[in-house]
Amino acid sequence: MSPTNHTVVVTGIGATTPLGGDSASTWEGLIAGRSGVTPLKQDWATELTVRIAAQIAVEPLEVLPRPLARKLDRSAQFALIATREAWADAGFTAKAGEDSSVDPDRLGTVIASGIGGVTTLLDQYDNLKNSGPRKVSPHTVPMLMPNSPSANVGLEVNARAGVHTPVSACASGAEAVGYAYEMIRSGRADVVVAGGTEAAIHPLPIAAFANMMAMSKNNDDPEGASRPYDKGRDGFVLGEGAGVVILESAEHAAKRGARVYAEVLGQGLSSDAHHIAQPEPTGRGIAAALEQLIAATGLDLAQIAHLNAHATSTPQGDVAEVKALRKVLGDHLDHVAISATKSMTGHLLGGAGGIETVATVLALHHRIAPPTINIVELDDEIDPGLVSTEARKLPEGPIVAVNNSFGFGGHNVVMAFKA
Repeated sequence: MSPTNHTVVVTGIGATTPLGGDSASTWEGLIAGRSGVTPLKQDWATELTVRIAAQIAVEPLEVLPRPLARKLDRSAQFALIATREAWADAGFTAKAGEDSSVDPDRLGTVIASGIGGVTTLLDQYDNLKNSGPRKVSPHTVPMLMPNSPSANVGLEVNARAGVHTPVSACASGAEAVGYAYEMIRSGRADVVVAGGTEAAIHPLPIAAFANMMAMSKNNDDPEGASRPYDKGRDGFVLGEGAGVVILESAEHAAKRGARVYAEVLGQGLSSDAHHIAQPEPTGRGIAAALEQLIAATGLDLAQIAHLNAHATSTPQGDVAEVKALRKVLGDHLDHVAISATKSMTGHLLGGAGGIETVATVLALHHRIAPPTINIVELDDEIDPGLVSTEARKLPEGPIVAVNNSFGFGGHNVVMAFKA
């Protein structure tokens, strides 16, 4: 087999999200159409124009030992929790080297974050201002580094093939999974822990996004605030959490008798070169990424049964994505169950691609597409019937699911999975 043609599969899944503390409870919430958006009850929230967020369902201190947790930013805490679930789900019983089924020199991690340890940075700056330099934690720099989640996951599993951190705004988590795919496909690694994490529920990021007019101000109806494709949508709802998958070469997985959720078919990447924060309105860059994916994989469009859309609930972004899908997929799009899971989880920024990879793979595994909730009146520019407003059964036999992730700066990542 060519060193650039290794087949890559998903063998483990983990998550901690606004819908649940693990992947099973998150999936249950998605299929039930349950919103994870709640009012912010912190004292600082009373002064903000946005007072809602999709907050984590299970606090890290309920899961991690306190001495460990206090040395980690929340973003790294989330990543570690999701990794531990995914690692065990893949059938590994100890870190690489101790578990003889994985060689630490052939194991990597790629955990992304769009913002990194922003809460640590801002909280420690407050300590500096209010109490002086001696009150700044000595753990501050290792906690706030954007690579901290990936590095700590690497330490957790004893990864020595490389520890990487893509930072591409809201496309970061998907880029991480794509980078991990390339590590295995090219022969650099046999197993890679990949995903995204984010912990940015803090007054400064919320105030900044709100002043950009990017976030929903529907404080009176938290559960209905994230409403992709609805005429009344007024911006995204900030979420937090992490989603992690274990990618593995098919040969390595078969050798150890691992269960396989899905095959990673490939990815398409592009950039808009349009605006730092606004999507290109025709969806040109998104279409280019899709076309690249199709060309690279030889994908049969008729096999695409499901698509987890980026669909953040912003007026421009949702429409641009659908325009791109229609341009590239044509009439095939009418047979694709489109799910906008951010309607339930909120938008996890750099963590979105991680949990939406988990959702996409589980949709294939369970043969059901999650619903898109909160659509009261469909936008006139969205084709009726495309969006799954109720959980939709997927066909039997070999099918493909696509996950879309886009980010500030014009980053576009699309990935395809097959089961």
